Amino acid sequence: MEITVAEALVHCLEQENVELIFGYPGGAILPVYDVLYNSTIKHVLVRHEQGAVHAADGYARATGKVGVCIATSGPGATNLVTGIANAYMDSIPIVVITGQVPVSQIGTDAFQEVDITGITIPVTKHNYLIKDPKQLPQVIKKAFHIASTGRPGPVLIDLPKDVAQAKVKFTYPRNVQLPGYKPTYKGHPAMVSQASKLIMDSKRPVIYAGGGVKISNAAAELRNLAETISAPVTHTLMGLGCFPGDHPLFLGMLGLHGTRYANLAVTECDCLIAVGARFDDRVVANLQGFAPNAKVIHIDIDPAEIGKNIRPFLPIVGDVKLVLESILKVIKKRKNSEWVAMVQEWKRKYPLSYSNEGTLKPQLVIEKICEAAGSSAIIVTDVGQHQMWAAQYYKFDEPHSFITSGGLGTMGFGLPAAIGAQMGAPGRPVILITGDGSIQMTLQELATAVEQKLPLKIFVINNRQLGMVRQLQEFYCEKRHIAVDFHFDLDFAALGKVYGMAGYIIETPEQLVDQLPEIMLAEGPVMVNCLVSGEENVLPMVLAGSNINEAID
Repeated sequence: MEITVAEALVHCLEQENVELIFGYPGGAILPVYDVLYNSTIKHVLVRHEQGAVHAADGYARATGKVGVCIATSGPGATNLVTGIANAYMDSIPIVVITGQVPVSQIGTDAFQEVDITGITIPVTKHNYLIKDPKQLPQVIKKAFHIASTGRPGPVLIDLPKDVAQAKVKFTYPRNVQLPGYKPTYKGHPAMVSQASKLIMDSKRPVIYAGGGVKISNAAAELRNLAETISAPVTHTLMGLGCFPGDHPLFLGMLGLHGTRYANLAVTECDCLIAVGARFDDRVVANLQGFAPNAKVIHIDIDPAEIGKNIRPFLPIVGDVKLVLESILKVIKKRKNSEWVAMVQEWKRKYPLSYSNEGTLKPQLVIEKICEAAGSSAIIVTDVGQHQMWAAQYYKFDEPHSFITSGGLGTMGFGLPAAIGAQMGAPGRPVILITGDGSIQMTLQELATAVEQKLPLKIFVINNRQLGMVRQLQEFYCEKRHIAVDFHFDLDFAALGKVYGMAGYIIETPEQLVDQLPEIMLAEGPVMVNCLVSGEENVLPMVLAGSNINEAID
């Protein structure tokens, strides 16, 4: 029996156990939407295609599954590009399906035609333009495999309308044939042996853990390693949650806005064990001054990351979980009492701190949310000062409890990503911490949250300005502030009510403490407008050209 390619596509998605698709319809993708009408897959109508791809991204981060989004051709496809790039930078598995004009019209500048496969080559792990109807089942199978294996990432499938309407005999392949794609999962035994010896010989080891730990589900192995060798653990922004925030060996985040004690520990260590991290500029700052005394062990599944920024003393290509398991079989338990004591002294001497005098402080808002939410909550942020304060002051205990835009730093990511996370993890509380600048970039997705009856708690850290840009202008432009002040002060609580949400205004620490219990217990979505001080800076801060141990407070 023959079916249309559009029907085959939906059957393929069902075979891949896809539960949700986030999307926005249009003419070129209409044949697929027609089939979705009778599908078991739930379609979530967003209010902008960027919302669809960020929601699929948030869903993937919260669940560990492949997120799926769909849009039409032309502007529908191009509106996805920022979200695709965001997922690519953070190694998030999503499959993006776009409609395309009929094959005969490709290259003619037809209505709503763009070369989306050409546009997205730099920001996808792989992409496909399907011209042969028989290709579709194999392409779908390959797309999900590529997106979710090795170093995960987005895969795009562009489907011309006439191909979607063509008839094929449908069978879904059981296996994938990709001769040129063979990720390395097991670390080379000789390298594992050398790394184990290097670790055991070190006197001042530090573990530098990134998002690869989360992707590999290696949090248990990370903790086991740290406790076995008494090594302090510091995280990148993407790695937060993979090590308990209240553990005595935890140093918090390192780098540009990292803790002083994390940056000092990395500077003074003699062995830096980099696990699923890529030595990006937010962490390393000055290449010449980074971990100058350390022999660097770099463990990563992507060989392209090895030596890209920092040349390691000992590289290991492989899956983080499997490599750590191999190392743990070799090393023996030991204590580095003197080293741990030194690091603990730095933690006492250089704690994160802020003045709580005067107006409501954003750091206090983060701390009180942490106290009220509990360890089961998923915290989603946008990008800016509030993101850094969340990374600094929130105590994360579980690997998939912190969702944020790392590599691309995408303002507007937070709200749709929180929607995707909440729909992927309906049994967990999801809290969005955003800024008054970020949320206005994808504000329309409030309608999606209300329509889906999601119990999101949205805290707008409202300093009535683009706070991080204002801070950068303060340090690098001699306080010549331009284009950072919002002269129109938006009442977010009232706006939430317009969308059908409960709305709160918090202006003082007392109001925050009094109203948080009620906010957290609310059944539906809630918008909380936190009117915070506009003078606060994210500190510590490593200035351009400085080493990470030279941060200012």
